[in-house]
Amino acid sequence: MTATRGEPAGSTPPGAAGRPRRPNIVFLLSDDHAAHAIGTYGSVVNRTPHIDAIARSGARLDNLFATNSLCAPSRASILTGTYSHVNGVTTLDTFIDASQPTFVTALRHVGYRTAFVGKWHMGEGSTGEIEHDPQGFDRWDALIDQGEYHDPRFLSADGLRVEPGYATDLITELAIDWVESLDGPGDRHDPGGGDGDDSGDGGRPWCVLVWHKAPHRPWEPDAAHAGLYAVGGPLGGTPIPVPATFTDDLAGRSDTARRAAMRVADHLTAEDLKQPVPQGLSRDEAALWKYQRYMEDYLACVASVDDNVGRLTSWLADRGELDDTIVIYSSDQGFFLGDHGWFDKRFMYEESIRMPFVLSYPRAVAAGQSLDRIVTNVDIAATLLEAAGVEAPSRMQGQSFWRDLTDPAAAQENRHRESEGFYYRYWMHDDSSHQVGAHYGYRTHRYTLIFFYNDGLGLPGCSDRRFAQEWELYDLEADPEELVNVADDAAYAAVRATLEARLWLAQKELGDAPHPEQSVPRLIREAGPTP
Repeated sequence: MTATRGEPAGSTPPGAAGRPRRPNIVFLLSDDHAAHAIGTYGSVVNRTPHIDAIARSGARLDNLFATNSLCAPSRASILTGTYSHVNGVTTLDTFIDASQPTFVTALRHVGYRTAFVGKWHMGEGSTGEIEHDPQGFDRWDALIDQGEYHDPRFLSADGLRVEPGYATDLITELAIDWVESLDGPGDRHDPGGGDGDDSGDGGRPWCVLVWHKAPHRPWEPDAAHAGLYAVGGPLGGTPIPVPATFTDDLAGRSDTARRAAMRVADHLTAEDLKQPVPQGLSRDEAALWKYQRYMEDYLACVASVDDNVGRLTSWLADRGELDDTIVIYSSDQGFFLGDHGWFDKRFMYEESIRMPFVLSYPRAVAAGQSLDRIVTNVDIAATLLEAAGVEAPSRMQGQSFWRDLTDPAAAQENRHRESEGFYYRYWMHDDSSHQVGAHYGYRTHRYTLIFFYNDGLGLPGCSDRRFAQEWELYDLEADPEELVNVADDAAYAAVRATLEARLWLAQKELGDAPHPEQSVPRLIREAGPTP
C-alpha cells in the first residue's frame, strides 16, 4: 500500500493525537565516496564499520546511480527529485534556484523541523532575482563553495563565520547541536504527525541533512586519521591494493575517454600529493607511488567520515530515537580509485556513477536487506516523502522505492527486471580541469550505451571546443570492467539498436532534448509516429 499524506509507511506507534508517527530523518551525504571503498560493498582497501552497521540494521542498495556524476548537479537532483535539465543545475557553474520545491520543503509543510549542515555547493547569494542559498530550512550552515577541511568558513542566515576545527567533526557537531536545541516536552519520544500545525513543538518530527565535504579532493585528513592507511600505519602495514585496471591504456575505449585529464600518473598535483615524488623512480614506479599517496589520504578522510557516522548513530541510540529515525548514508556519486588509471568521476562508467546508499529504520525496514533494483538519485526525494507519508510534488520526476524496503516480497511480484534502466547525461563538456566530453547514456542491468555528443552548447563551465561524436557500448556481464567497446561489433548490432531507441524514448519521457545532431534511432523511425 502506498502511503498517503498524513499516513507514514510502516507499522509505527501513534504520535500526537493518535496519528501515526512520522519518522525523524538523518541524511548523511559525503562527497566522492566510492562504493568500492565501503566494507559492505566489498572494499578491499579499507574498513567502514559504522557505515556497514547501518546496512546490517536495514538495507543496502546495490544499483543506485547518479544521473549526472558531478557534485552540484547530483545534490540538486537529490533535493528536488528532478533531472538536471529540470532543476537547472547542469554543471558546476549553473547555480540552483533555491526557491524550487524539494523534499525538505514538502516535509516542512507538514510540520517537520528542518536543518542543513555542510557542503551545499550549489551557489551562494543571488544572481539577479534568483536566490541560491538554502531555503526550506529552519537552520542552515553551509560551507563556502567546496569548503575547507581545516577551520572552515560557514555561511548561515546570520552571516559568515569561521569555525575552528576539522570540517567533518564540525558538521557532525553542528547537526547534533541543532537537534538538541529542539528538545522540549515529548520531543524525544513523540515525533508524531504535524500537517502544518505549529501549536507547540512537542511531537513534531525533524529532518537534518548532514552533508560532508570529505572525501573530496584535495583529501586533507585530520591529525587523528592521518597515516592510518600508510605503510606502517595502524591499518596499513602493506601497500594499498592496486586495481586490476590501473594500467589500462584505454585502447578499448573512445578518443573522448583518452582525452580526459584524470590520470593518477599524470594529473595529480603537488597539492594533492603533499610530498615531492621521490627521485629516481621510473614512470611506472612513480605512478604507483602517487596512487599510494592519493589513497592514503583519501581513505583517511573516509575513516573520519565513518567515525562521525558512528558518533551520530550512537547519539541517536543514547537518546532512544534510533528506532524512530530514518538514517541514510550515501555519497553524491562514485569515484575512480585508480580504476583505469583514473581519479575523479564524470564519465558514465561504473565506478563513477554507482552511489553507495544504506538506510536503517527499525520501525519499518527489516534488517539485512539488499536491493538490486535500478534506481537513481532522482528517486531519493520521492522515497523519503513516501516514508514520511507526504505527497510528492507533481514536479518531481523520481519514483519512490520505499515499498521495496518495507514490503520487498510484494514489490518483487510486479517487478519486470528486464525493463529496468536509467537515463544519464553529463553536461560539463571539456572543462578546464578534467576535459571530459559531454554525453548521454542509458544503462540496463546488462548493458551501458553512451553517446558522446562532445558539445558544450554554450553552457557555463564548458569549453567551446567540439570533437567528433562517438558511441560506446559495454556488455556488463561479459566485460564488467568495461574494457572493450562493442558499439561497432556486428554481434551487438541488435542490442545497440534497442538501447538507442530506449535512450531516445527516455529523453522524450523526461523532457530532455536530444542533441541537434543526434539522429532519430532506426527503430523509432520504423515504428512511425506515436499517438
